[in-house]
Amino acid sequence: MPRMLSDEQVARYQRENFLSPLDAMSPARARRYRDALEAYEAAHGGPPLPAQGLRKTHVLLPWAAELVREPRILDAVQDVIGPDILVFNSTFFIKEPHSDAVTEWHQDATHFGLAPHEHVTAWVALSPASRESGCMEMVIGSSKLGQLRHRPHASARSINAGSQSIDEPFDPTPVAHVALEPGQFSLHHTLIVHSSQPNRSGDRRIGLGISYIPTRVAHTGSLRMSATLVRGEDRYGHFSLEPDPRSASAAEAAAAHAAAYRRYREGYDEQILRHRAASADAPGAAARSTGDAS
Repeated sequence: MPRMLSDEQVARYQRENFLSPLDAMSPARARRYRDALEAYEAAHGGPPLPAQGLRKTHVLLPWAAELVREPRILDAVQDVIGPDILVFNSTFFIKEPHSDAVTEWHQDATHFGLAPHEHVTAWVALSPASRESGCMEMVIGSSKLGQLRHRPHASARSINAGSQSIDEPFDPTPVAHVALEPGQFSLHHTLIVHSSQPNRSGDRRIGLGISYIPTRVAHTGSLRMSATLVRGEDRYGHFSLEPDPRSASAAEAAAAHAAAYRRYREGYDEQILRHRAASADAPGAAARSTGDAS
């Protein structure tokens, strides 16, 4: 039986490839996380912070480690991918007030190198994510398109460090606008096509994207990657397990975070090259794969 989602919600996720909105925590608890993030930014000379300062912070900061383990988020993820759960990556996606920053149409799977395609992203709102502030837009059911060809570094306005964009024709309809209030989250499948528009509001748009995978998923690159076990057990050993900063010294956590981020970037850059080579070999089909939405 599902822990949090209904059978109908699980079926809708499989059919439409996303669910929203879901409640993770109270607005007051979300505000505490936002305050912790903004204190961290201020202590390190931001905002903005460089990509390393906003990615894999669950390996560095005790409060971020707690955030990726929020029980209601893990319950919903478990209903979709099962009880043994790793965090492959986490990234704070922040758009400043009245900012032109966007996310181009893309699929998360493109440069992650994870197989099979069972990765699910939980996008957790720490501030209002509305159409005015540039919430995510999802092309409903678009995992059926398989892996599309992407071009990296496609937009200087992108808040995504890889700034990838789909580089072949596709139909961007029907689209859903995924508006969230602080403390709410959405789930989306790794192959769903999605984007976001500029922030025209007077507040920051702050969200944490958490990449959850079942422990049975493996990485396809030549490097051994790391991940964080947040629920259940790992019987496969596909990833080196990252330490929990809540039980480490600040220096130990900083060293672990630097190593985890460095390996993540190395793996991501390798996947860019592999995707480019596959696209060159199959320019019409972009070396498609047909991952399902389960």
